[in-house]
Amino acid sequence: MKQDLRVIKTQESLRHALLILIKEKPLDSITVAELCRLANINRGTFYLHYKDVHGVFKHYLEVIVKDLRKSYEEPYYKTNFKIENIKPDMIKIFHHVKNYQEFYQIIFDQHIPMMYYYLLFDTVRSFMKETIDRMNQERMKNVQVDYLVSYQTNAILGILIEWHQNEYSTSIDELNQQLILILSINSPFRKGIQ
Repeated sequence: MKQDLRVIKTQESLRHALLILIKEKPLDSITVAELCRLANINRGTFYLHYKDVHGVFKHYLEVIVKDLRKSYEEPYYKTNFKIENIKPDMIKIFHHVKNYQEFYQIIFDQHIPMMYYYLLFDTVRSFMKETIDRMNQERMKNVQVDYLVSYQTNAILGILIEWHQNEYSTSIDELNQQLILILSINSPFRKGIQ
């Protein structure tokens, strides 16, 4: 079912306004009135779509996470969860971050409360756990999955933070190559998760 163009435009305006305001103050301090004023919509329209400001943020995070999950899982599905068969052009996670760069600039900003980062961390961790659960369990029999999942989540978010600190100047192709090189390092830990 195709969504009404007016609804999409309203939601985009609210998300854009929210991103501007989050740079200035915590989410809990943002009012519906100032969000509507900046988005150039009336309060009645706002309440047709959302209950409160948190609803706008939650919905935007859901949109981003859905796309992030798809981007993260794509190479695994293409290779039947065999890490060693992933090629650089299969990696889509950096394309995703570039598409939502304005959001990630806020999440990774050192002046923004850590709660936004932890929201992202917990979400990424949940779908990484599902991916790891599909991998060869026999080779992971001595590894505590919760530690492995946290390690993997921090690894990918660490690369994204590094990219952020370099102001997204490294090309996506180069990042894809680097990720393949990192994954191909023949460490004993990696052998346990293939």
